[in-house]
Amino acid sequence: MCYVVGTVSRTQAPLFVSALISGIVISYVMPANFPRLSERSWPSRSPSMALIADIAMGAFLAMSLVSMQLWTLIDLALPILSILVAQFVVVAAISLLVVFRFMGRNYDAAVVSAGFGGYALGAVTVAMANMSAVTIRYGASHMAFIIVPMVAAFFIDLVNAMMIPFFLANF
Repeated sequence: MCYVVGTVSRTQAPLFVSALISGIVISYVMPANFPRLSERSWPSRSPSMALIADIAMGAFLAMSLVSMQLWTLIDLALPILSILVAQFVVVAAISLLVVFRFMGRNYDAAVVSAGFGGYALGAVTVAMANMSAVTIRYGASHMAFIIVPMVAAFFIDLVNAMMIPFFLANF
C-alpha cells in the first residue's frame, strides 16, 4: 500500500509478506538449529509433506477460481483472447530463449522455466502448479521450488512496494 501525504510518500509492504518471511525463517532455521526439539527429525521432502502441500494448493486454486466472475467479461472475449495469445507467444519465447539458457540448460532450468511461464501467464499458484506437473512426471527439482516462489512471491512484492510509489511520485 502507498500512503501519499503532500509530497512525502510512505510505503508499507503487503500484509502477507511478514508471513512469507516467517515461513522462510522457520523452514530454514528450525531444522538446522533444533533438530531434536520433539525427539524426531523435522519432516521435509517426505510424501506426507508433499500431500499436505498438494491439498493446500488445490484448495487455494479452487477458492480462487470459484470467486472469479468470468461471465461479466463476455463482451470483451475477443480482445482478451487476442491479448492472451500474444502474451503466450511472448512468454514461451522468453521462457525458452532466455530463462532456460540463463538458468543452466539442465533439468532444474526446465522446471524453473515452467514456473516462470506459469507466473508470467497467471500468478505464483499457476507457477507452482506448472512446476508440480513437470516434477510429478519427470522427478523432483528442489532448487526450482526454492527459487521460483521466493522470487515470484517475495522479492517481487518488495520491489513493487518500493517502485510503485517512486513512479507515482515522479511521473
